[in-house]
Amino acid sequence: MKHKRRQSSYQWLFLQRLLCLFVLLALTGCISPIALNRAVIAYDEAVTDSISQQLLVNIVRAHYRQPVHFTGVSNIAATFTFVANAGAIPSPGGLAGATLMPIFGGSLAESPTISIVPIEGEEFTQRLLTPFPQSKLTLLLRQHYDVDMLLRMMAQEVRMAHSERHSVHRNIPSDKAGYEMFRRVVLHFSAIQDHNQLYAEPLLLKHTWKIPSSSIAPDSFQSLQKEFIVHYDAEDDSFVLRKHTPGPILITNYDPDLLPEEEREALNERARDWDVSDIAFDIRAGHYGGEWPMSGMFRLRSFHSILGSLGEALGNEKGYHVEKDARTPPILNNENPDQTLEFVVSKLPSADADLSIRWNDRYYAVNTIGPHARWNRNAFQLLFLLFQMTVTDLPRIGVPSITIAK
Repeated sequence: MKHKRRQSSYQWLFLQRLLCLFVLLALTGCISPIALNRAVIAYDEAVTDSISQQLLVNIVRAHYRQPVHFTGVSNIAATFTFVANAGAIPSPGGLAGATLMPIFGGSLAESPTISIVPIEGEEFTQRLLTPFPQSKLTLLLRQHYDVDMLLRMMAQEVRMAHSERHSVHRNIPSDKAGYEMFRRVVLHFSAIQDHNQLYAEPLLLKHTWKIPSSSIAPDSFQSLQKEFIVHYDAEDDSFVLRKHTPGPILITNYDPDLLPEEEREALNERARDWDVSDIAFDIRAGHYGGEWPMSGMFRLRSFHSILGSLGEALGNEKGYHVEKDARTPPILNNENPDQTLEFVVSKLPSADADLSIRWNDRYYAVNTIGPHARWNRNAFQLLFLLFQMTVTDLPRIGVPSITIAK
């Protein structure tokens, strides 16, 4: 009888320990994805904050005529180690040796390895100093960014066409006449955009050729159909080849696809000598915003120039209020801030700031309180995107990873 009781006790002890093992394995299985989720979010926030603070500190560096420099995180390898232990003790309220109470515990250790590299070299420097192409501005316009915010940050000047000459109006507050005209032009564009009547599309050009059918070999006919729209003209036994090619990007208050072919060619000819960083516009009478017809082009800045202009705004090149032209329709969102991106400079850190940095015993932050808080947040987000369009791929050591060891 005693032998049977002892055997039953051993079986019960074995089952309890097996149950403890199952509970422990289930617990570590639950902890692993939780740790992974928290780690990914934490590292993502840390990298984003790092870039944002570098953007802000480089604006301050530009203000003080200091070199602009960026550092990036190229690789994150985080290893999580789980150490578990389990056991059993006699239950205080049970029979000694017959009833056991399981005990188990564990610990978590994290060992991150973060690779930080300077963002430098000839390729990055060229991208930093090269003006943005027109395609980048239109890409952001399609993301529903305000056209006035985009142009105030990205354009260095507007050139208005007057018959055979251009008048240049710079986006610099110290150039009072030029700055105010620039601001009025972009406000006019903003009013048109508010009514969904602003177009920013490549000018579609149509090219036509007529070739005698005898000059086309049968084996080349199939390849022609891949490149051109081919139509056979039976009257003169010839083939008419048509091809559509995208021309320069044009900002308009009308659908450019409705233009006659002659006007398309005239606009294309006018923009032929412009640079890829110049974006043309053509605002015509008879359409929304046509009370102030205008044509010309904007010349875009480089990212380095954008940082420089924002740094100048911390000193003597502060923006100021400019009222819209009398011919401009009402601006629906009523956003016409004095500054492209407003900063707060103080001797003490601001509790209300989303982001701030310290430089020479002063704290610099984006102004995120007051009537233009939403504008300033969107403008800084735009600056972040422009930096991402500028930076090159960072050199990576191995494959970025987050690993969990048990």
